[in-house]
Amino acid sequence: MISSNDFRTGVSIELDGSVWRVVEFLHVKPGKGSAFVRTKLKNVQSGNVVERTFRAGETVPQANLEKRVMQHTYKDGDQFVFMDMESYEEASLSQGQIGDRVKYLKEGMEVNVIQWGEQVLEVELPTSVVLEVTQTDPGVKGDTATGGSKPAIVETGAQVMVPLFISEGERIKVDTRTDSYLGRE
Repeated sequence: MISSNDFRTGVSIELDGSVWRVVEFLHVKPGKGSAFVRTKLKNVQSGNVVERTFRAGETVPQANLEKRVMQHTYKDGDQFVFMDMESYEEASLSQGQIGDRVKYLKEGMEVNVIQWGEQVLEVELPTSVVLEVTQTDPGVKGDTATGGSKPAIVETGAQVMVPLFISEGERIKVDTRTDSYLGRE
């Protein structure tokens, strides 16, 4: 159990049979009446966001989440197969369970898989990945490092905006949170 006084951004709680993550919180002490905590909660499974108010000191069950390091071994149709790095057990996840982060997932990559009981909630990729550029317009002599940017397709199929001097076959570092180019590798 966790007290509403201990709410912080990122804390996961159980409400109405599902897992919610605290996105925002505000402790309010009105001049008259008792204190309360105003929160904005995001449902981890569906992505819905709701605002909810709790009495100060009210306790709610804290979600017991388990984070396991797993390696993406191969893709089987529309299923992505992961191997637990400790027990060597395999688990299959669909593209829906992984979400939009699937565009940076490549074979052999280690990720954190967050589970609630037996249910997979999300897959956390590393904050940056190194990928090879497979398709982009050729650079033109005279392009500067501070010039503009152009779209490039990387080996996983994701599109990233890169500087004009990047050419096909180069390995680049990409921020998986913002889909932005970080530099050459």
